[in-house]
Amino acid sequence: MHATTIVSVVLTTLLASVRAQNITTGELGNATVVDNNPPGATYLAVLPEKQFFNPSDPRGNVKGSVSATASPDGIGVVYSVSLSNFPTSGGPFTYHLHVDPVPADGNCTKTLAHLDPFIRGEVVACDPKLPQTCQVGDLSGKYGKVTNGSLVQTYTDLFSSTRPGLGSFFGNRSITFHFANKTRITCANFTLLGSATIPPSTGSNTSATATPTVVFAGLGARNMASAGMALGAAALALLL
Repeated sequence: MHATTIVSVVLTTLLASVRAQNITTGELGNATVVDNNPPGATYLAVLPEKQFFNPSDPRGNVKGSVSATASPDGIGVVYSVSLSNFPTSGGPFTYHLHVDPVPADGNCTKTLAHLDPFIRGEVVACDPKLPQTCQVGDLSGKYGKVTNGSLVQTYTDLFSSTRPGLGSFFGNRSITFHFANKTRITCANFTLLGSATIPPSTGSNTSATATPTVVFAGLGARNMASAGMALGAAALALLL
């Protein structure tokens, strides 16, 4: 009886520890790694001369571009961000891939919401330590906001796609920049620069319409798993 009680306490503690990991992810689970991007596919978004928020701003618009190239091994996309001349106030500034392209009139509000094929939402902030739980399009949430007047950065996002047809494909979409209060400053469409031969789709982790397995990464998750195994072993030993 005593051993059974101890086992019950141990298992209750383990369950509470797991539940404590209150991590927000999408309704369809975590974003899946894209591993079949056509190598060589490159898209470029160049910001316009006039600012959407204040077209008459004497300082002009944010200057620069964002290029995105499929990784040589087809896993993820390499983003190269080179931007300057952000507003002198209103930061830190955020930027995201948005669902719709910028229309001919340049109205950034018409780019609609963030690219979010796994239906995560943006009410709870993205945790950069767990990028798979973030919106696919939340680039600044995963890789850092713009905290001063410029940003030069290169990073690989494993969840973006250069393969047309997938929910995480951004080539026919836009990138939009915001003040800290979410007001839109400027936006630009992606344009295909370099094409590539699209290989046949392989694997099950390539469609945003499928329900992926929720897998947590990072040190915290590994520690939780180790603790779980230790508690489980202790409980088993008490039963023997």
